[in-house]
Amino acid sequence: MLGDILSGDDAQVRAVVDVIARVAPDIIALQGLDYDHDGAALAALGRALAAAGHAMPHRFAARPNAGWRTGLDHDGDGRSDGPRDAQGYGRFPGEGGMAVLSRHPIMTDRVRDFSTLLWTDLPGARLPLRDGKPFPDAAVQAVQRLASVAHWDVPVRVGDTVLHVLTYHATPPVFDGPEDMNGLRNRDELRLWQLYLSGRLSVPPPKGPYALMADTNLDPVDGDGRHAAMTELLAGPWFTDPGPRSAGAAAAGSGDQAGNPALDTADWPEDDGPGNLRVDYVLPAPDLKVTGSGVFWPAPGQDGAESAAAASRHRLVWVDIDLP
Repeated sequence: MLGDILSGDDAQVRAVVDVIARVAPDIIALQGLDYDHDGAALAALGRALAAAGHAMPHRFAARPNAGWRTGLDHDGDGRSDGPRDAQGYGRFPGEGGMAVLSRHPIMTDRVRDFSTLLWTDLPGARLPLRDGKPFPDAAVQAVQRLASVAHWDVPVRVGDTVLHVLTYHATPPVFDGPEDMNGLRNRDELRLWQLYLSGRLSVPPPKGPYALMADTNLDPVDGDGRHAAMTELLAGPWFTDPGPRSAGAAAAGSGDQAGNPALDTADWPEDDGPGNLRVDYVLPAPDLKVTGSGVFWPAPGQDGAESAAAASRHRLVWVDIDLP
């Protein structure tokens, strides 16, 4: 939560504000922001950004699936009261939610929220099995939503143009067993956008320009997960991949990586973690002109390096585009 943001007592929050103010985006999709019904945390963040010289007066957040309990055993451990026994991981309702902040008006009455879509209702869904039976059981799969946090299409009016911000935060494709429940779910959370943009869901695709701004928790080649889903998305007709890079990621790269370390966006330890990965993306529609891109990950000793490291293990990805 951001209760201390006004008093400036929280070093991580101050670092988050500093990073956003330095990059000065017109629109930003934030992940990992706890949701509260009255929007107090998001409002506090907005005040802090304005005080830092980068006002983003238009904001949107909705209740995520994180921490939304069903009373069932969602992870198959024999209990129904743990943080994984919810529609999405959460020790309490709303933990690690999402928000969109903008310098331009957000058309909140036209937001499309796909967060209630059942996993089993996604065309081509692959749900986990153990010994040929639904895992953890059929009762859970009958109510399990696809989105571990949320899936939103948030329209933002920029002058005479409406830009559709497609955003979500996928479950990590780890912390499960041989049934690969989280890996399969991560894959299908990504596939939702391909199906939406291809007109294969129950609602038509967005009219006008769009961009995916998300934490997919999936690297195209390194770490865990079903990499083919990401490589297919990046190579397909739905998006342009600007390939944003940073000096900090290049400097922190490991020789064990198959991918280009300069493209990495998240800094995990190598001894007891996956190492650095590219899991955060801003992918514009293919007909939008990209004029610049990068990841705010300064090399050690460069201006802003301490704030970037203190704000999050995930670094801010930015892309400049020309709207029609």
